Amino acid sequence: MAAIREDRDAILEQLSASEQGAGHLISGLSAFQVNWRPNDGASWSICQCVDHLARTNRIYCQAMLETMARARHQSSATVAATPGWFARMFIGKMEPPVRTRFKTLKGMIPPTDGDAQVALREFVNSHQEARRLIASWDQTDLNRIRFKSPFAPLIRFTVATGLLIINAHDRRHLWQAEQVKAADGFPVA
Repeated sequence: MAAIREDRDAILEQLSASEQGAGHLISGLSAFQVNWRPNDGASWSICQCVDHLARTNRIYCQAMLETMARARHQSSATVAATPGWFARMFIGKMEPPVRTRFKTLKGMIPPTDGDAQVALREFVNSHQEARRLIASWDQTDLNRIRFKSPFAPLIRFTVATGLLIINAHDRRHLWQAEQVKAADGFPVA
């Protein structure tokens, strides 16, 4: 398993790339197209993918922000996010092309119909919380502060690893949304 080592700028660039990718995905599409679901409605639509990312990012960032607020101030800076072996494996399973399916918790399942512009705005806003965490990069070693996963409370990750997970999860579902556009039956207009 290859080592993962991302600095602050790389993490910020990936957040921006995901926002741009999500905007590009919905650009020029009708409400019907962004809400169309492949596999006879069994798979998520483009809008659902983006909405899901906004929901999960907010909850994930909130768990990290709450942990940071309770953590004792540490004066050492984060050099790079360096996850351990379990986190590297978990991140690897998130990356596209998707080969491993994860069960989505009930509160993270997006509604069947939505407004893609609202979902995009919420997605971008969810990244602002990640950027708040990254603002602590020079003052705190984010590789030392651990938080409980809000989706699997027995699992604890470092805040730095949490940021990597957010980016991998973004890539996963934006890839999934791209697959919707390429699916048989995708509406022309």
